[in-house]
Amino acid sequence: MEKNKNSNPNQKITPFLWFNNNLEEAVNLYVSVFSNAKILNMHRVGGKVLTATFQLEGQRFMALQGGPQYSFTPAISLFVDCSTQDEVDELWNKLAADPEQGQCGWLKDKFGLSWQIIPSALGELMGDPDREKSKRVMDAMLKMKKIDIAGLRKAYDNK
Repeated sequence: MEKNKNSNPNQKITPFLWFNNNLEEAVNLYVSVFSNAKILNMHRVGGKVLTATFQLEGQRFMALQGGPQYSFTPAISLFVDCSTQDEVDELWNKLAADPEQGQCGWLKDKFGLSWQIIPSALGELMGDPDREKSKRVMDAMLKMKKIDIAGLRKAYDNK
């Protein structure tokens, strides 16, 4: 079996996304949102994109213009580890179909795909061995839509 010339030899498993009728629009949005992103291939049939392969931050994805038989569910989401609040804010604003919706850093984009836009600080603060501190952080996070690092730190410090 011949390897796909666009494949990453270290990536054995590739997420495969099924879109209704807006595959090209979705891929173009996703590669515009992330700085380290590119379209690897778009296969057209009759002028319309049927399949696409693209990369976001080194992760390869494949996608199909499959029609309305299936739709995305929050049971599968794309988790994005963010270094700063600015990165959280930027991704949230670019990806959220409705920035006022979502819960605990989870959002749905306009194509119905679920994303988790999560700052690294959340894991660090929740991982504190002091159970009271980590519980306060968890309780604060459960009240948030978009994760607010300052709010997490405030809960952690009990201020």
